[in-house]
Amino acid sequence: MKKVIAIILFVQLSVIQWSSIQAAAIGMWKAYMSYYGVQKIAAAGSDIFILSANSLWQYNQNDQSIVTYDKTTGMNGVTISDIAWNKASQRLIAVYDNCNIDLVETDGDIINVSDIYSKVITGNKTINHIYNNGKYAYLSCGFGVVKMNVAEAEISESYMLGFEVAKTAISGNNIYAQASNGEVWTAPLNANLIDKNNWNQTSVFDPSIFIDDNSDYEKYIEIVHTLMPNSPRYNHFGFIRFWNHKLFSCTGNYSDTGTIQVYENDQWRTYPTDEISSLTGLNNYKIRCIAIDPTSNDEHVFAGSRNGLYEFRNGKFVKFYNNQNSPIEIFDGKSYDYQIISGTIFDQDGNLWFLNSSAPTASLIKLSKDGVFTKYNHREYMKYSAHGYTNKSNADLSGMMFDSRGLLWFCNNNWTLPAFYLYVTNDDAVRAYEQFVNQDGTTIEVSGGVSCVVEDANADLWICTNVGPLLLESSKLNENNPTLTQVKVPRNDGTNYADYLLANVDITCLKVDNDNRKWFGTKGQGVYVISSDNMTEVHHFTSDNSGLLSDIVYSMDIDESTGEVFIGTEKGLCSYMSGVTEPIKEMTKDNVYAYPNPVTPDFTGMITITGLMDNARVMILSSSGALIKQGRSSGRIFQWDGKDKDGKRVASGVYMVAIATSAGEKGTVCKIAVIR
Repeated sequence: MKKVIAIILFVQLSVIQWSSIQAAAIGMWKAYMSYYGVQKIAAAGSDIFILSANSLWQYNQNDQSIVTYDKTTGMNGVTISDIAWNKASQRLIAVYDNCNIDLVETDGDIINVSDIYSKVITGNKTINHIYNNGKYAYLSCGFGVVKMNVAEAEISESYMLGFEVAKTAISGNNIYAQASNGEVWTAPLNANLIDKNNWNQTSVFDPSIFIDDNSDYEKYIEIVHTLMPNSPRYNHFGFIRFWNHKLFSCTGNYSDTGTIQVYENDQWRTYPTDEISSLTGLNNYKIRCIAIDPTSNDEHVFAGSRNGLYEFRNGKFVKFYNNQNSPIEIFDGKSYDYQIISGTIFDQDGNLWFLNSSAPTASLIKLSKDGVFTKYNHREYMKYSAHGYTNKSNADLSGMMFDSRGLLWFCNNNWTLPAFYLYVTNDDAVRAYEQFVNQDGTTIEVSGGVSCVVEDANADLWICTNVGPLLLESSKLNENNPTLTQVKVPRNDGTNYADYLLANVDITCLKVDNDNRKWFGTKGQGVYVISSDNMTEVHHFTSDNSGLLSDIVYSMDIDESTGEVFIGTEKGLCSYMSGVTEPIKEMTKDNVYAYPNPVTPDFTGMITITGLMDNARVMILSSSGALIKQGRSSGRIFQWDGKDKDGKRVASGVYMVAIATSAGEKGTVCKIAVIR
């Protein structure tokens, strides 16, 4: 043992110390929940639990510490609907909107009680209310009442009453259940409460038994307001954009009101809205998209909304553009709240391009760096015909993107006319793609719209639709009616069959990382990560198997300096540390390392070798040169389970990792010390 430890210290002590810090977060999830809007406060001795924006946090009055709870730190759900402190068991009951339950202790231990969540019941299971009585909690549910032993973390009994219970209370020797329609049913506590016949409707009861004790809220609400954890103001992240080490976000839709939020250096700040209201008289901002000026030295931002275009500098409101001072047009000529700016982007010269959806005469507008507006009228995207309107600008023109050739792409993400467009700014020329035919001559029925167009490292264009991703190869850009490629992935099951990549999966967004891997966000199926050659599913993250907050994903972007992939979901913002940062051009001993290293006896997880080129060849050898494991990297990493070819854990020793490029050219070598 001493010999092994000596070798470790001699071989890679400095690398271990450096890499343990750098690589610790790879593969880790983080949630960025909002804690604004206090809903409930539950005192637990010197600790206070607070439910804010359906998220949980805790304040200790003795040491003034604040702890936030979320799915990535041990909670078993996302949206918490109610909390209550059970004094007898010294546990907080946290109920989720999906009927799951967590019991939280003041030291941070969490126990899950999933019986109601996992139980198959016809009808409504929603937990409407928590009533504590000693070590028991009575949960008012859509089907009746559930008695939970909080101290034992188990369900004791369920009373199927056949009606929705809004609240439960105990008074004297009787239990009372108030139905959602106001009726009250009661039964003696010593009766068989499982038997519905022992419950009787009553009008004789003290109404105050159903009044909740709000003394904790009243006592602590003022201090809680001064302690609010730094967090986003809301959990709606329909649009996110990473720029200059800052994450800009907005709600991304026309249903949720909210301003721009910026995350920088672990702190959140929000663009003020009072200035907008005082200068424009508008209270409903409903910001859809954001564009950041790449030529400006300050934070120069434009935001498209349902009622026009906003301009900001350094977080301060500068100007508002609508039909009164710009070419922006009103949807029907009279509804001033519908001057829809659904896409915004700057070109490399600092000119702003934006899309005016559902406009009567023009869709595409440029605001030059000098402040001059220019309208570009093209009939190709003036085909909106629905609800009694004809020949207006298409309903949801969005997803603007300049590719590596300087060509402008955008799409129509609407069922009325699913399409995507190529616009050549220098020539004022447009090409519309309204037909979707694959390489086999099959017409693809896109019905829900085109969510985005994204360029990959090969300069090919990915077209994201509600029936899966399509590929427009760069070699076909000059064709008038090019076929689109549906990537075929071989089944490798001994047949010659293949399946289309993510066929019939509703793709909502796409990011391509620096290893040319594709991160597909979906509507209901989480996030798929596909290899650079499009043939392998590297990851499929769902809310069940990962820290992903919801399977409904709206937006994504990547901090290329850290490899953190930000994911905006239906239930809030989260991130995954991918480890893919700046492109790796060469594998050397300075950027290739393994972690954990040394591998201690108590470690049972996967050993990760990182800093690799994509598809690099990896061989793990014993000190005598015997082959232990071999394979190829996925992205920038290769993982080893610490076992040999026979599935047995390897003995103590130093193992060599020989690495070569995908073409077999020599790369580098690193070492892993294993202690058993």
